[in-house]
Amino acid sequence: MIRYDLRCSQDHSFDGWFKDSAAFDKLARSGLVECPVCGGTEVSKQLMAPAVLKASGVKGRPDRLPAAPAAAQPPAVPAPPAAKPVPAQVMAVLRRMRAEVEKHCDYVGKDFAEEARKMHRGESDRSGIYGEATEAEAEALKEEGIDVARIPWVPRAES
Repeated sequence: MIRYDLRCSQDHSFDGWFKDSAAFDKLARSGLVECPVCGGTEVSKQLMAPAVLKASGVKGRPDRLPAAPAAAQPPAVPAPPAAKPVPAQVMAVLRRMRAEVEKHCDYVGKDFAEEARKMHRGESDRSGIYGEATEAEAEALKEEGIDVARIPWVPRAES
């Protein structure tokens, strides 16, 4: 894997991980590398300092690092990991998804569950809707055979 410092046409800086240089080039040409700030797909690699592993103090083969010393006691049970930030590329996809939902669907607010039921029963025309539903309302819709999906609703990108 290789990490690149990237910049979009709006001069936003971010980073991305790729299998290799060819993978970045292919994804960038296809418009699949997206700025997490503005969603722009005109992205270029920036000049980066190489990451060089120093093997100072290692005798014998310089490509091997010394082994860690053995612990005298078993390690303590680790604390649960803290929530990690969402990767920039994931945020960009979620922002694009939000924009598509807002563009193609009608917002029904807190009436989401009732509107979904009306469509399911044929009492109103089927159309794309989005809105708010509690966990219990969403579960009840699923139990009634109504397909619903919950998606993370991230803030819109600032231009």
